[in-house]
Amino acid sequence: MMAQILDPLAADHDGIVCCYANVSSRIQIVRISNIPNWYFERVVFPGQRLLFEAVPAAQLEIHTGTMASAILSDRIACESLQIGNQELSEL
Repeated sequence: MMAQILDPLAADHDGIVCCYANVSSRIQIVRISNIPNWYFERVVFPGQRLLFEAVPAAQLEIHTGTMASAILSDRIACESLQIGNQELSEL
C-alpha cells in the first residue's frame, strides 16, 4: 500500500503526522472542522489507512456511512493518532 500525506498545513503551523485506520466493515467519512481556516475531509474504505498532517489541537470526526446518510460515530484527538518517524518509515 502506498502512503500519501494529504493537505499539508501552512508553513506557519507546527503540524504532526497522524495515521487513522478504518477497522470497521463500513465506509467512513473522516473530517477535521475545529481548526479555523482549514477544512479536511476524506472517505476511508474498510481496511484502509489514512496518513495526514494536522495541528495537535485538531479533532478527527468519524462519520460512519449508512444507506442514506452518515452518522457521527466518534471524535478522536489527533494527538492520539500521532505517529513518529519510526512508524512512518515502516508504512
